[in-house]
Amino acid sequence: MSTRQIVLDTETTGLVVDEGHRIIEVGCIEMKDRKPTGNNFWRYVNPDREIDEGAVAVHGITTAFLADKPLFHEIAQDLLDYLQGAELLIHNANFDVGFLNREFQRCGIDTKLAEVCTITDTVSMARKMNPGQKASLDALCKRYGIDNTNRKFHGALLDAQLLAEVYLAMTGGQSRLLLDAGGNANARRGGRVLAQLQAMVAANPPVVLCADEEELALHHERLKVLAKKSGKTLWLDELPAVQ
Repeated sequence: MSTRQIVLDTETTGLVVDEGHRIIEVGCIEMKDRKPTGNNFWRYVNPDREIDEGAVAVHGITTAFLADKPLFHEIAQDLLDYLQGAELLIHNANFDVGFLNREFQRCGIDTKLAEVCTITDTVSMARKMNPGQKASLDALCKRYGIDNTNRKFHGALLDAQLLAEVYLAMTGGQSRLLLDAGGNANARRGGRVLAQLQAMVAANPPVVLCADEEELALHHERLKVLAKKSGKTLWLDELPAVQ
């Protein structure tokens, strides 16, 4: 049976769920057997409240932008069905899970995510693997060579994509993930570089220079000296005879 993992991230109106802050974006990347499936889940959500200025400074999402987006109860069941049975990979899981559980509760869904999913906190994982080192997503991208130059603002889907690459690098050395959702800049850039290199080789094929008879004779004589000193050379008998 294949292993289904979902890398999940959210953006919110503020930091404290107990102060009535709400989810405004959910981004999920699905992987099976450590490979992206393209079956991703990405929604903006109208929080039906104002967004803190500090939060807007982080993610750049405004109340006006969300005015025509669905309320959470309109996506709740689809999201829960999508997540059910998967291992959720979440950076600082307590934050996102706390917000999601509260949103589900508001919709009359009392099911907790931990009851239907396995939850893995990648912050805890990173701290165990690299004690004393920074465990922020930006720090992990730098440590594992993940290109995050497009991360001017936080974004649920973008951060889920980056976290997927970080997770694969942390757990198996695979540090580049070909994701859909508009295409991955790293993959496109790598493809262009490979095509350029192939074109250069085709236009300027490598030149193979073979030793002439005089050079081969000198080489044989040198190997004979080495054989006399060491008692044996493994490759002397394999060389072609010198005329």
